[in-house]
Amino acid sequence: MTAATLETPYLDSSPEDLSLALGLPDQDALLTTEVPVDGVAVRLRLLGASHQVFAGPVRETVACLGKGVGEGLPATLDREVEGWSYRFESHTRRCSAPEFTDRVRRLRETLADRDDALFGVFPGAPDAVTALSVRRAADTAGLGEAVGPRVEWRTWHTYPRSLEIVETRTVAVSR
Repeated sequence: MTAATLETPYLDSSPEDLSLALGLPDQDALLTTEVPVDGVAVRLRLLGASHQVFAGPVRETVACLGKGVGEGLPATLDREVEGWSYRFESHTRRCSAPEFTDRVRRLRETLADRDDALFGVFPGAPDAVTALSVRRAADTAGLGEAVGPRVEWRTWHTYPRSLEIVETRTVAVSR
């Protein structure tokens, strides 16, 4: 896992502030890594409390983008992107304080020894993390038959003040 204590302070935001946008250019990243998955160079980019993932023609950004940019954070979204089928899913989990701390700890442990993950911790806020992982998709998530690469990534955005965790799962399949 590529892990780092970030050099930027944690600014509390809310899961409701997150938006999904496809096709945005590179945003300023605090931490990046590239992972080969099923013949595709997948770029994981940690933007703070947000992320970008680039896989083939798919350019996903989940961030506090402001009005007029992005589509909010849908529970599910299916799109076609330049010959790839794309499915995005998100879920916000509200936790008790002990459950929240335990989930963040387990996330760290799960991703600790993986070279296909990126994990950022904010200084002075050990439970404020953004994490990403990527792998070859085990299935096509109902997107039909794949003729080329199939990639799945998951992300976690934690909000310690509200005790919420936003989890996303994306599957992108080449047609």
